[in-house]
Amino acid sequence: MFDGHHGFYEEEKILGGTFEVNAVVQHQSHEMPVRHMHDTIDYTAVYDIIKKRMEKPALLLETLATAMAQEILTKFSQAEQVSINIKKINPPIIAFRGVVGVTCVLNRSEMV
Repeated sequence: MFDGHHGFYEEEKILGGTFEVNAVVQHQSHEMPVRHMHDTIDYTAVYDIIKKRMEKPALLLETLATAMAQEILTKFSQAEQVSINIKKINPPIIAFRGVVGVTCVLNRSEMV
């Protein structure tokens, strides 16, 4: 959960909002079971990437999710696929109750 100032509309930029971010990083370990950190993805480093991106306002959640996924794939060579889901909690939509969100899924093979 993060507080941020992401959004297209001025009130979102000024007032900010609460966001839930979930990340799934798929990779294939060379040894099973995994016993060493260098054989897996350090989820604290993934969190740091997400936290840093959430601190920078973005107009669109799609842009934000894509940037996170690309940075994770770049940082972790063993990552094969990254899925980032961002939910905007209580978006400023008249008479709307709930969340809105986006999901970005990137595969290493699709990176340019």
